[in-house]
Amino acid sequence: MRRFHSIGFVTSLFLVSAGSVSLQFAAHAQTCDLALALAVDVSGSVDSDEYRIQMDGLAEALRDGIVAEALVQAHAKLLLVQWTGTSRHQVTIPWVQINDFDDLEALASRISNDPRRWRNFSTAIGEALAHTEEQFAQVADCRRKVIDVSGDGVSNEGISPERVRETLRQAQITVNAVVIDTGDDDLAEYFREHVITGGGAFVEIAHGFEDYPERIRKKLIRETSTQISSINVPRLVDDLASRP
Repeated sequence: MRRFHSIGFVTSLFLVSAGSVSLQFAAHAQTCDLALALAVDVSGSVDSDEYRIQMDGLAEALRDGIVAEALVQAHAKLLLVQWTGTSRHQVTIPWVQINDFDDLEALASRISNDPRRWRNFSTAIGEALAHTEEQFAQVADCRRKVIDVSGDGVSNEGISPERVRETLRQAQITVNAVVIDTGDDDLAEYFREHVITGGGAFVEIAHGFEDYPERIRKKLIRETSTQISSINVPRLVDDLASRP
């Protein structure tokens, strides 16, 4: 049996293997690990001050240190949709890739300054989800696909959210929600039963609009921080070790 007597050779072999791991890790990191669509409720129940709380809160949440680091590491792509009643949903900020903190700051500023598209219409959650789902064809290269939808009421117009679920499942898109609970309905339960979908999907509850900035921050931390931990470095090392 052949034996290695040279410590230098063994060390060199380790360094070459470690270098290969680093290169493959870097190659993985350069790919888009997350496509995140931010779908903001601008229906008639949301007044101008509440709209401003949502947009400024969302922008500040993206600037959070944990969220920002995760989005940059994931080379995430983000999109903003404003939605309300039937046929009233619009991509106001198309997909933006986040490769560094400057990219993220530019996006946060755009969100803060994004003008409201509608003011006095109903709540068509199903149509908002269907419209947002169509946008993911542009980011097919991203490993995870998530819709982050906010809402302060049940769907009362257009197709029901349940009718969109199968399409979302087939596209492997997860839907999470921030429910802005004003005390009129058990909105969290409604969103759990009728809106969210996908493995690990969840609802974050904001108790009124004033609570929204903190809740969207926590929600984004939960959605984005899983990206880095999902890179299976031990498996990558085992794969390299098994090569001839």
